[in-house]
Amino acid sequence: MTEATEKLKMLSGQEYFPSNKQLHADRMKAKAVCHQANYLPPAEYKQRMKLLKGLFGSSHSFWIEHQFHCDYGYNIHIGKQFYANHGCVILDAAPVTIGDDVMLAPGVLISTATHPTNALKRKKGIETAHAITIGNGVWIGMGAKILPGVTIGENAVVGAGAVVNKSVAENTVVAGVPAVYIKDCD
Repeated sequence: MTEATEKLKMLSGQEYFPSNKQLHADRMKAKAVCHQANYLPPAEYKQRMKLLKGLFGSSHSFWIEHQFHCDYGYNIHIGKQFYANHGCVILDAAPVTIGDDVMLAPGVLISTATHPTNALKRKKGIETAHAITIGNGVWIGMGAKILPGVTIGENAVVGAGAVVNKSVAENTVVAGVPAVYIKDCD
């Protein structure tokens, strides 16, 4: 298997080996940028945003607080007026598309990567990844976890600590573990 093949498999949602040399190098590059951005003094926020902007696949206006981490960066696509509070983690083995006017509270985890339920495949190191889409106007509460393959509809609210394992309808509030419908947005 060639290195490019494993990356293409990852990007297309097929089983792939994340231990592949090219994918490992891509993750190390992203970790280096995150480390550099995370340890700049607060007054150097312009340099911080410039570093992060160069990491992402595409982005518009955004503000991300210190201690941001991601796997690759190039699979993250951010709309206008995005805000992520402290401790945001985006594991972007598949595309993560974030709409305009999205807010993430502290400690939000967004993960596209997953492992097989088959123990033999897990032992081999196989992984898959499924895209996540977050619509315009979404607010994700503190410590929420967004799992692979989820779409969160426009203007939805995800409660603090929720584990979102299924797609969320627009203009709704979900909360809990697993997240369930609570009510329509006001």
